[in-house]
Parts: sequence; C-alpha cells; structure tokens
Amino acid sequence: MSAPASADHIVITLPDGKSLTFPKGVTGGDIAASIGPGLAKAALILLVDGEEYDLFRPIEHDANIRIITKKDPESLHLIRHDASHVMAMAVQELFPGTQVTIGPSIEDGFYYDFARETPFTLEDLAKIEAKMHEIVKADLPTRREVWPRDKAIAHFKEMGEHYKAELIEAIPEGEDVSLYWHGDWHDLCRGPHFASTGKIGDAFKLTKIAGAYWRGDAKNAQLQRIYGTAWRDQKELSEYLHRLEEAEKRDHRRIGKEMELFTFSPDVGAGLPLWMPKGMVIRQELEFLALQEERKDGYVRVATPHITKETLYLRSRHLPYYKDSMYSPLDIDGENYYLRPMNCPHHHMIYLATRHSYRELPLRIAEYGQDYRYEASGGLTGLMRVRGFCMNDAHIYCRHDQAKEEFIKVMHLHARYYDLMDIKDYYMRLSLPDMKKLDKYVDQPEKWIAALNIIKEAMVESGYPFKEVSGEAAFYGPKIDFEIKSVIGTEYTISTNQLDFLATQTFGLTYVADDGSEQPVYVIHRAPLGTHERFTAFLIEHYAGAFPTWLAPIQARIIPISEKVTDYAQKVRQALFQVPVVNGTAGLRVDADFSSERMQKKIRDAQLQKIPYMLVVGEREAAEGKVSVRLRSGKDLGPMPLEAFIARIKGEAETRKDVTE
Repeated sequence: MSAPASADHIVITLPDGKSLTFPKGVTGGDIAASIGPGLAKAALILLVDGEEYDLFRPIEHDANIRIITKKDPESLHLIRHDASHVMAMAVQELFPGTQVTIGPSIEDGFYYDFARETPFTLEDLAKIEAKMHEIVKADLPTRREVWPRDKAIAHFKEMGEHYKAELIEAIPEGEDVSLYWHGDWHDLCRGPHFASTGKIGDAFKLTKIAGAYWRGDAKNAQLQRIYGTAWRDQKELSEYLHRLEEAEKRDHRRIGKEMELFTFSPDVGAGLPLWMPKGMVIRQELEFLALQEERKDGYVRVATPHITKETLYLRSRHLPYYKDSMYSPLDIDGENYYLRPMNCPHHHMIYLATRHSYRELPLRIAEYGQDYRYEASGGLTGLMRVRGFCMNDAHIYCRHDQAKEEFIKVMHLHARYYDLMDIKDYYMRLSLPDMKKLDKYVDQPEKWIAALNIIKEAMVESGYPFKEVSGEAAFYGPKIDFEIKSVIGTEYTISTNQLDFLATQTFGLTYVADDGSEQPVYVIHRAPLGTHERFTAFLIEHYAGAFPTWLAPIQARIIPISEKVTDYAQKVRQALFQVPVVNGTAGLRVDADFSSERMQKKIRDAQLQKIPYMLVVGEREAAEGKVSVRLRSGKDLGPMPLEAFIARIKGEAETRKDVTE
C-alpha cells in the first residue's frame, strides 16, 4: 500500500520499523496478505500496540503491530483458547441441553466447565475428541459481534444458558460484551480467536474429567470439567503425552505406597502424613545433610514448642494477616493457644533472651520445626500439600551492612543442595508487593523499597537466574521462591528466602552497636530444603524412587542362593551393618532375603523396591569371601571381594555420589 496518510488512512508500523499506509478499517488479515501469501496463511492473530486483535477485526488508528504465527510462543495459549471453544461446541452438538460456563486456556492445556445432569464418561471423551476433529477439518469461519450487555443477558437466558447470563450480569451496566461465532455456534468471550477453526490444527487431546464448583465456591452447583491439551504440532503433543505418562510412573503417591515410605490414615486426619520406617530414613538423611551444611555456614540449632499463646501471634501480626491459614485456637486455662504455622516468632523470642553485640552478628538460628497450617481438603495432594509438616527453617539476625552478603550465602546454600541432587534447572522468583494494595502488606513503602534494593543487589551478584512478579510478597517483606524442575520438567516451588523489616519493630530486635547505641537488626527467613514433605515428594518423582545410594532406604540386599550359605549371608550382613558412615545417620542400611523364593524372583523383588545393590552369595562366594554384585538397573558387576564392595558402597554413602559404571 502506498496511499498517503490522511483522514481516511492510517500508518501501520511493523516490528522492523518499516511503515505501511492502509485505509482505516484494515484488518490483520489484509496486512498479512499484503506482505505475502505465506504470512497470510500462517497468521493467527495480530498484536496492535500490544493488544490482541483477531485477524478480522478492523484497525481504526495508527499502530505498531506484530503478526503472531505458530512460531511465536504466544501461539500456544491462543491455540488452547480456540480448542476450548471447539470442545464446548462439540459437547453441545453431541449432548444437547448441556450448558457451558467458562473455558480458559491454562498451562499445558485448557478446560471447560459444563452443567449436565448425566456424568461424562471416558467413552464420551473419545466421542467429543472425534467431533472436535470434524469441526477443525470443516474449517468453520469465525466472526465477532459486540452487543449491549442487556441484550446479551436476554439472549442467553432465552437459550437456557443461565450460567452465561449470570456472568454477563456481573459486568457493569452500560458496558458492551463481545460474542464469537464459530460457524453457527457462539459463546460469550473477550477473544481473540482465529479466523477459522482449521487454524487450530489437529495436535490436541482430551485428557480427563473432574468435578468443579460454579465460580469455585463449594456452596454453588457442582459442574463437570473436561480437561484437554493442545500444541503446535504432533511432535509437541507426543512429547507432552510422554511427559504425562512418565509423570504418572513417577507419581510420589504411588511410589510412596509401593516403597512403604509414608501413609495417611482417616483416623489421624487428612493432610497429616505418617512416616514409615523407610521414609523416615530419607527424612533423617536430609536432616543430617542440612545439619552438616549449616554447621559449615555457622548455624546453631534450637528447639521450640508446637503451640503458642495468642499474644505471640498478635505481636508478630500473623493473626491479622495469616489467620485463615491457622487452626482454631485451643482454650488452655482461659487463654487461647494456637498450633504454630511457622517458627519465626519463637526464634525471635530466643534472640531476645540475651543481649547481642555487633561483634556477635550475624546470628544464624536453625530448627527442624514441626508446623501446622489449614489447607482446604480439595487442595491436599499427597506430600506436596499437607496440613502438618516439618520445615528446614532458620532465621539470620544481622546488621544492615551484612544483609546482602548473608542473602547471597543462603542462595549459595540452595545451589549446593541442588548440585548434590543433580537438580540442574532452577531459578529464583522475586515476589514484590503490589503497592496499590497495601492492605495486604505492612504499609511502609520506604522500608519495602530498602529491602528490595538489598535483595535485588544480592540476586544480581549471586549470578543465579531470577524473575520478578508483583503481588506475591509476604506481608512483612519481599521474598524469593526457588523454583526447581524435575528431570521430566515438572516445576515445583520448593523453598523460600525472605527479608523481614517488620520483626525488628514488633519484637524490638536490636543489637548494641560499637558506639553503645541500640540498633535494629535485619532478619532473613530461609528454608533451602523447604518442608520435608514437599522436598521428599519432589525427590521421589525426580529419582522415580531410585534414590542415590546415600539416600536409599535400603542400600543393599543380600540374596543367598540356598540355605547352605545362610551363615555366610548373615556374616556379610553383619559386616555391612557395622560399617561406620561419616556422612550418614548410622551405618550402612542392609537387609537379606531368606525367603524360599527362586533367586531370580528375589532379584526382581529387590529391583522393584529400587534397592541400589543386590549381593548374590553362593557356596563359591562363601569359600572365597566374595559377593556377586548386581545393580538395580540389571547390570551384573560379577564377583567382588567383600572388602572391595564395602569400600565402594561406603564411598558412595560418604561422598553422596554414586559410582558410575
């Protein structure tokens, strides 16, 4: 287009800075076609001054634009949004009378909530998916209409879509709403959408059915939610489905049950895990690891009670800001006591028990504290989200000039743990306050800014990757969450660091400066291993239950070939059991299988329990003082002198690194 800019024309600027002139009302589809047929075919939507436009939506003003295709990362949520509409369309075509409610794109997919008396079945999913493919293949055109609010309400009520009408009624009077048609089917939606259903492609799959409450409120009607996933091509879809399959195999709830690591009991209560002997080994080894690493960094250990008087949590301001996550109080001698949801107020009281000189700081107080927080029953998920947990907690009391250095040391401590456990993919998430919503936070903007400056400088100097998000800070200060990924790409928020400027005021936390004056301390909250429960759940899925030797509940199993070598098998077990392990909570963890089963079944049972080593002993091994070593992978290392094997497994336990074959 070369017409000069005028009252009837607009100037469109492309990402490379090139400007083109078009008549007012030009669409993204027109612009893409003017650039080339390939782009016209590939175009999905348009970004107009950063706002998403359908390709068929007219542009009435000068604008900077960017045409989005499947090569752009933004395309995934667009594909999923369109796929949710196509799914709803398929459902209503197959099951007349079903009402649609909401259907957004989400991470890795999409869902739609439906109001239908008859429950959907897995067979229904296959029918719906097949109908979706028909709709995509039909390449139905899409159009957008803007209606007055009241007209839209009346329209959906007339159609029997009461949930849609209720959604529109929540929109302020006088505002218009947009509706989208895909062929003859339509829905209330902000958009944008593709020019036709064919643009979605065929790389989608419906994955599961779940229950949901209207607007997420258990007091409202229960709906049926259908989940799906959609990707740019079949390769991406296949890779995702493989990850889902692998995630199911690694599910910590299934593995934890099979390996007898933990259990839950309705008589104890939902969200309150019971650690079984093998799971307790992992818990103890992690705690011992933390004890060693914290000693290197100058931490001291303390212990504090599980319940606390109400006055402490009023003083710490947890009750005003955090009450919804706390259990109801206990009346003891006419006073309210609470199960503690965190350990910091207790640690502050320990700090206050003595006066502190500037020469003593930083003071690093650590505790494996048992805490209790109320979680809605619908949010409880195995060990990932529980109501009772043990936290790898600590608080650092330091001078202002020490705060940045201490924060960096804590980040290095995180990295040491992650390196040990072969966690390669992680980043820090800096949670900032939303300064427009200071009712959720302590209203002291100047102190927030000072704390943020310290944290940001520390994060930059640490060299670790980080992102910033607004509105997720703790009420008393900015925080950093460490986000880590398992080997299959599942991301977890596992641990946190926080810089607290409020505690100094509420608890009067000070130190004696070199001039004799009382000066406020800075408090760093940190929990590098997070809670035992969540971190163990992550490790179960990360290792798929095949823990490294130092962390494995059973490190070796002795398998005698016959009863003739029972005495030698007992001798081997005793020799291994008595081996002292410098970096462990006890000696080597070993057992023996004296059952009457065949040797191959014994080996298979040990492999299913993911025991690192199987030591097969027969008459020849007994005569030569050897063990025949097999790995859980199935690899046979052959006969080995018992002393040589002890040196090998002891080295793995003490270095916390497995020998690679």
